[in-house]
Order: sequence, then structure tokens, then C-alpha cells
Amino acid sequence: MASALLGPAEIRELAARLSVRPTKTLGQNFLHDPNTIRRIVRTAELADGEHVLEVGPGLGSLTLGLLEAGHPVTAVEIDPVLAQALPGTVRERLPDAPLTVLTADAMRLPELPTAPTALVANLPYNVAVPVLLTLLERMPSLRTCLVMVQAEVAERLAATPGSKVYGVPSVKAAWYASATRAGAIPRAVFWPVPNVDSGLVRLVRREPPTTSAPREAVFSVIDAAFAQRRKTLRAALAGWAGSAPEAERRLRAAGVDPSARGETLDVAAFAAIAAAGTAG
Repeated sequence: MASALLGPAEIRELAARLSVRPTKTLGQNFLHDPNTIRRIVRTAELADGEHVLEVGPGLGSLTLGLLEAGHPVTAVEIDPVLAQALPGTVRERLPDAPLTVLTADAMRLPELPTAPTALVANLPYNVAVPVLLTLLERMPSLRTCLVMVQAEVAERLAATPGSKVYGVPSVKAAWYASATRAGAIPRAVFWPVPNVDSGLVRLVRREPPTTSAPREAVFSVIDAAFAQRRKTLRAALAGWAGSAPEAERRLRAAGVDPSARGETLDVAAFAAIAAAGTAG
């Protein structure tokens, strides 16, 4: 049976038919390698028939891969031309496949009629982290995520305390899920070929740390700690706490060394600091 997936020739033909020219503004680099697409679907480790959310489906390469594997897909596409064309592309190759397409910004996603339990997406690289964190916050039904992002972002998301690349994305992602690297993606499988390397990150939802502080308060501490990452926490959190002595008091109350730096703390420690702050 002929493959339902899009190869390089089909991608260019479809783009030409739609008069689509990939834009850097929307972070558009279209996957065109069926082997890579099937690898991504396998790596997602989806349950049979699991409902998948895809953000930024573009011309439909990954969408077709997910549908071919038997997964209902809700695809969210901000580009109206691509969003309008996607159902027709799928009908041509996989008639009656369970696809829902929304023309929307993933940062302002409306409530979905059916709650997907997995996110599988080639995220627009310029907004990958805020989109991922927003979806994890607003869609508690998402139990797993497999996202393709810029390789450096993949390293940051999966970084652990003490790593050189451990920072705000690492800690905020850890509030929602455990994140691990899930492989590299070569540049040659995209059109146009990007000038950055790409990587997969797998996230598995878990409960946030036990704390009396709300998430917003914890994230404020994280932002403050890494705004001046070379400084000790006593100095970096002085503005957040009102003064350096008050920052030290809160840090000690949370069981954190005031001379430590933010890059050495896990998300539970930041939650403890925030709780010490809200407790006054």
C-alpha cells in the first residue's frame, strides 16, 4: 500500500499549490521525511487510539503520521491558509481519518470539545517554551508530551540542577513534568533547511511539589533567581523579598543556603522559598 505520508516532492508541490512560502516569523520549517515522522510517532509512546493535540501542523506531515498510526488528532494552526488546507490534504491520503483543525494561537487556545491526553508537535522554535508551559498549565488532561524544539532548548528543558544550561525553562517545566531528551533530528529532514539543530524532548506529567505557595508565586521566585544567575540567592532575591536581609531570612526559613545560586536548586526548593515568602 502506498504511504500516506508526505515526502520532499509532495511538500514542495503542496506549498506551491497553496502559494505558501515558509516564514521565519511563524517558525515554519516543514518536515518531509517519512522515516523521521514515523520515528517521532513511535517515540511518543502513545496508547492505542490516544487522542493527540498537535500544535503547528503546517502542511500536515506529522498529522498524517499520527493519523496513520490510528490516533485522533486535534491540530491547532495559527496560519489560516495552512489550517484551511489541512483537512483536504488528509482526506486525499487518509479518508475519514479523525481530524479536528482549529485556526488559533496555541497561547490563547479555547476549550476543546474533547480533551487530548498527549501533545505531539514540532513547535515553532521562536515560541516553543511559552507555548509548552502554557499548554501544560491550561490543559491538565495532557499526561505526556513529545515536542521537537531547537536543540539548545531541548537541552535546557531536560537539564538538571547544577548543569550549565539549567535555568528558567528547566525549573518551570519541572513544576509540571519530568523531562528527558528523546533524540536528535537532522537538519536535512526539513524544508527549508533550518540553520539550527533540532531535538526531541519527552515530558511525563507529575504532581507539582507540595507547597502552600501558588504556582505564580513559585514562578516569580524562579524568574528573580535566574535574572541575575551569577549572584548568590541572597543578592538575586533581594528585590523580590524587599531587601537582602529579608531574602536571607526567607531562604533560611526554607532550608536553603543564602550563598547558593539558583542553578543549584530544584523546583521543590524554589517552592519552599516561595512558601516562606507567602508565610511572611
